[in-house]
Parts: sequence; structure tokens; C-alpha cells
Amino acid sequence: LRPRVSVQDSALRTGNFSLRIAPVRPEDAGLYEARVAYDSQLQSCQVNLGVVTVTLTPPSPVVENEPLMVSCNSSHQASLVETCWFHDRHLVPTSRTFCSLHGALSIFRPAMSDAGSWRCQLRYSDNEIISATYNLQILGFDGPSNPVVYAAPGSAAD
Repeated sequence: LRPRVSVQDSALRTGNFSLRIAPVRPEDAGLYEARVAYDSQLQSCQVNLGVVTVTLTPPSPVVENEPLMVSCNSSHQASLVETCWFHDRHLVPTSRTFCSLHGALSIFRPAMSDAGSWRCQLRYSDNEIISATYNLQILGFDGPSNPVVYAAPGSAAD
């Protein structure tokens, strides 16, 4: 995993043998084991790293009124039972605008008001709940629907 992996040598003296992976990739999911020998003692621990990915189709930038799909996937091995989506902490119901199916959310006509924090919450058959957040940015006009600007001849108008 080099060069994405590091161990803080200075922390080893205090008994901290943490492993840091940055950035995490989907293929990093799995079981990790650490073994530390000190004098005649052998210490070990295991950590299972799960990875959650959120992808956008088509990829950024998202243009206002052009359909998009946000997908949420996890390396968790149990069967997916339910997917819930939240926008700015509010549950998003299925409607003419939003359709959720198998971990993906389709937004048929994204508006500027759809920009911001989106969170998917995945619930599995073993009752494990996994969530991930995605900050959606949308290119478009954020202003009145029929803007009128007055300017005097010879002046500048924005």
C-alpha cells in the first residue's frame, strides 16, 4: 500500500501501533492484523476496514436541470435491506423529482436548491447501518426566475 500507508514511529514507544491509510481506496477493504513483539511478549489485534463509496453519474460538475444519479455502495458483506437518502439532514421521499433504487438516487431535474450535503444510509440484513456523505455542487443560476435589471445608457450593468 505504499506510499499511502504510514506508521508513527514516535508513537510506538507509548504502545500506539496505529496504521494510517490516506487516501483510502475501495480495494483497501478487508481484515488488517497488527503484531507487536516487545521483550518476550507478543501483542496482536485485528481490524476489519469497511469502505463506503459515493459516486456521481455523470461526474461533476452537475448542471442545473440535467439528470444525475448518486450511488452509495459499501464493502459490507450482508444483504442490503434498505437505502435512505437525506438532504441537509431531511429524509428525501420518493417523488417525481427523486427516485431511490438499490443504493442509488436519481434526481431527474436538479435545481440549485438540491446543492449541499447528501447522506446515504444503508441498512443490512444483519442490522448494520452504514452511512456516507457527499457534498453536491450544481452549476446554474441562483436568483429570481424573471430578473429585471435597469441601467442608464452609458453605464455598466451586471
